[in-house]
Amino acid sequence: MEKVYLSDSGPKVSPAVYGFWRWGKEGDNSPAAMERIINLCLELGINTFDHADVYGAGKSEELFGNVMANKSFRREDIVLFSKCGLRLPDIHQREVRVKHYDTSSENILRSVDNSLRNLKTDYIDIFLLDHLDHVSNLAETAYTLDQLKISGKIRNIGVANFTVFQHQLLASYLKTPIVTNHIELNLLNTAALDNGQLDYIKQRFMRPLVSAPLAGGRIESGTDKLAIALHQKLEKIGEKYGANVESTAVAWLIKLGALPIIGSTNEQRIRNAVNAFSFELDHQDWYDLYASSQEAPI
Repeated sequence: MEKVYLSDSGPKVSPAVYGFWRWGKEGDNSPAAMERIINLCLELGINTFDHADVYGAGKSEELFGNVMANKSFRREDIVLFSKCGLRLPDIHQREVRVKHYDTSSENILRSVDNSLRNLKTDYIDIFLLDHLDHVSNLAETAYTLDQLKISGKIRNIGVANFTVFQHQLLASYLKTPIVTNHIELNLLNTAALDNGQLDYIKQRFMRPLVSAPLAGGRIESGTDKLAIALHQKLEKIGEKYGANVESTAVAWLIKLGALPIIGSTNEQRIRNAVNAFSFELDHQDWYDLYASSQEAPI
């Protein structure tokens, strides 16, 4: 899988990313399963891995770091993302009473140091802020991120789930360019095509990181009217390319220049997503699928 630049400021990443946001929520989450998933990804050409301090109840980074410490692959051959901002109530963090966002300097520094320790690495390739903290001191937030980059602890700055105006707002405080916005986009959630998120990402010469490419399984197994109709259309168009429903749905995103973040722990589903890179939807098939994903005609 040929590597691509995430933005005009770099870095190079694999065109598909594996993310651990479902770790601890489905399937086998053992250390052996972590190693199996990582090795499968590397075999398929995926060398870019998306973490966060809350994934797997805070344990996925540690599991990943333990696998990397076994030296089955080299640190310099992979790209690591991590993020902070989202705080969730947890038995290990009794001070967190309610779900909220925190991008204070204190929380960013704590999160980066914890991630570095758990991942057993000296640097994070891309560190993202997950959502805008509405009551944060943005000047302090930006200064902290810039200083972390100068120190070498992080090499690039990104954001996740930012609106266009939030993206612009943080960028106005930073001395370092933002290299991506990690957004949700799939055939059953096309809001980013209408609210300006995708257009602004492209205007800034970045590639969007796209989570939930299969709408959390709804595209494959949803029982509502829209999901069923879309599934049927994906089956029909997929036959033309020798591809199944999941591969065709991911190919729709790739046509937009998006980098899908694969989150399944099912080996075949990971392979299905990677298979989407073996063909390209033609122009009219892309719009046929887009029309099928809408409640009202486009």
